[in-house]
Amino acid sequence: MSIFIGLLIIAAGVLLVVSTEWFLNNFGRIAWFEDKLGSEGGSRLGYKLVGIIFLIIGIIVMTGSGREFGQWILGPLTKYNQGGM
Repeated sequence: MSIFIGLLIIAAGVLLVVSTEWFLNNFGRIAWFEDKLGSEGGSRLGYKLVGIIFLIIGIIVMTGSGREFGQWILGPLTKYNQGGM
């Protein structure tokens, strides 16, 4: 089941990256992206970044490595990787 959900998330990410112009025309510009990423294509870049994040999350879900990834990301905060300190 996680493979199917991961593939759906990956498909959504690919759709966002490939069809950025369609999303921009139908949903409009996002002010936060325009402010933080620049006025020349800020929303386009924002849509693409969200799509790439979806791709990464989809791969993590599909491979079933969410727990390991979470421990790796949060390791410095929760002292998982400090070897008994």
